[in-house]
Amino acid sequence: MRDEVGLVDDMRRGNRLALARLLTLVENGAPAGIAALNALFPDTGRAHLIGVTGAPGAGKSSLVNQLAHYYRHPTTLETPDHARIVDPAPAPRRVAVVAVDPSSPFSGGAVLGDRVRMRDLAGDPGVFIRSMASRGALGGLAHTTAAVVQVLAAAGFDLILIETVGAGQDEVDIARLAHTTLVIEAPGGGDDIQSIKAGILEIADILVVNKADRPGVENTERILRAMLEMSPHTHPPYSAIGTPQSPLPNPPFWIPAIVRTVATLGTGIPDLAAAIAAHRAYLDQSGEKQRREDGRLQVQLEALLSDTLLARFRAHVSPSFYEATLLALRQRQLSPHEAVQRLLDQA
Repeated sequence: MRDEVGLVDDMRRGNRLALARLLTLVENGAPAGIAALNALFPDTGRAHLIGVTGAPGAGKSSLVNQLAHYYRHPTTLETPDHARIVDPAPAPRRVAVVAVDPSSPFSGGAVLGDRVRMRDLAGDPGVFIRSMASRGALGGLAHTTAAVVQVLAAAGFDLILIETVGAGQDEVDIARLAHTTLVIEAPGGGDDIQSIKAGILEIADILVVNKADRPGVENTERILRAMLEMSPHTHPPYSAIGTPQSPLPNPPFWIPAIVRTVATLGTGIPDLAAAIAAHRAYLDQSGEKQRREDGRLQVQLEALLSDTLLARFRAHVSPSFYEATLLALRQRQLSPHEAVQRLLDQA
């Protein structure tokens, strides 16, 4: 307990090693990590959480790298034509990056290669990068991602960028965790109807067409705009809403912005930052941020409750009885509902 209190105090003083150790305890579900989460919870809720998802190869890591660099140097980003862009942010902000990499279904290991792709951020004391393995979790995030984000928020980071696995159609958990969700598309990525299958309009606050220097970018953007116009969530038509840089005052709803970028060159990053700022303003003005935060906390509570109840249940049911019930289920002697009732009666 004393060590945990010391780590929390050191983290609050800006000790990065203490922060890293706390994150490890939280990821492993250690009692000291849970105690730290309890102590730090009152300090959370101020950071803006930005989720970044999309298909593998769309350029998520490169985009996160450029976006984090831009937030650290908001007034001096050099574009390919050497123009200097002024960011809407008044000052550099502290940025944390949580990069979730897929775990191998065979070895259980993960490459955790985002640190290599984000080497431009190395050495910046205002940036903290944490790589995580998904550990077999579906939905693009690890089970402990929300807890890791909570610790980083308590550590005083202004913006937390959360990059998902990029598994495709199951990338929905990020929309429940983040305040602003970026969905990254790239031209020539395959069947254009795939975006509809993935439920892209349901989870995207901002649509980013990355690798916009490739052929087919106009067609990709045209299809996305057509989808937005046909969506029941986007009335009046998209064209009447305005650009991300000039949103309507007090908008009654949010229309996903479409932004072109070339992450490897830094092209379009100022426009993306402006779209994120516009969405953040909308969340604050409409009260949607509080509704999303309330929903996120409810999802986290129910997930923890489910895990805790399952653990208590397994502690009260003997392994042999559980295995016998499972065997009866496999042999079709019990239906799944009957098996559950049998286990509950035993507990």
